[in-house]
Amino acid sequence: MPYTDRYLETEPSRAEVDAREGVLLLEFGAPWCPHCQRAQAAIEVLASEHPLLGHLKIEDGRGQPLGRSFKVKRWPTLVVLHDGQELARVVRPVSGEDLAPLRVALVGG
Repeated sequence: MPYTDRYLETEPSRAEVDAREGVLLLEFGAPWCPHCQRAQAAIEVLASEHPLLGHLKIEDGRGQPLGRSFKVKRWPTLVVLHDGQELARVVRPVSGEDLAPLRVALVGG
């Protein structure tokens, strides 16, 4: 599943996310969020560097259970999981350099 520019219509449950095998990038944000919009180019490059990386774009907001379960407080929040286990996270990236912790995790994950 390569980079996607669309938010899911229905967010998966935490159990569904935890049960996913392989490496997964969760992107929490909102389509109207300027920080989220600004980060898209860097996120797309990251995804293109890792063709086996799954990408779920989750529209987050107050009371959304998946975002709360990951303790998301700011957008975008990017979380890399491997077999349901969190490897790294980045909050409010601006550039590709800000995604370095995710790249490190993906090399080792």
